Amino acid sequence: MDVVETHPETTSHGVQQTGRQASVHRVTGETDIALSLSLDGTGRSQIETGIGFLDHMLTALARHALFDLEIRAIGDLHVDFHHTTEDIGIVLGQALTQAIGTKAGIRRYGHAVVPMDEALVEAAIDISGRSFLVWDVRFPRDKIGEMDTELFEEFFRGFSSNAGLSLHVTQKAGHNNHHIAEGCFKAVARALRAATEPDPRTAGVIPSTKGVL
Repeated sequence: MDVVETHPETTSHGVQQTGRQASVHRVTGETDIALSLSLDGTGRSQIETGIGFLDHMLTALARHALFDLEIRAIGDLHVDFHHTTEDIGIVLGQALTQAIGTKAGIRRYGHAVVPMDEALVEAAIDISGRSFLVWDVRFPRDKIGEMDTELFEEFFRGFSSNAGLSLHVTQKAGHNNHHIAEGCFKAVARALRAATEPDPRTAGVIPSTKGVL
């Protein structure tokens, strides 16, 4: 079971919310993760996961989404990087859900195609309230440094499941592991930026014919 830190001004799920910002602290037997997110930021980040390459990717995500993001994660890295990577995705998804709130006035959809040298990655997002991940990415090698490349799918699955969004990540080209991974994070970041932006033409209306997302 998760053990969630609570505060007097915190929801029952351990999430503090102010405007388009949220802070989540999630503790399990495998990880202890504290994360703060502001959707209307400048791309500032402070990332400490204990996994160097994941820090690099999350820094890129914050910069290109123009989110302000702080993450402090302590995990069972002596086992492997799986729990820490997946749980950070989960917590980031929870924070995004809380920061967006009712989704009134957002664009909802986002799409980006990002080149990274020989690599080309496409990301498409629908902040629909329905979770779904389509991951069509092929890494030529199993690792980038000490990190297993299969963990990127686990990160984005945890993120999309807890953010309540449909996310398609499609690799169009590429053979360098670093470039492919960085293309994935930057494409998702750019798509997130577009999807979460306020749409001045909607006048605060929820972007759905159902009236709810």
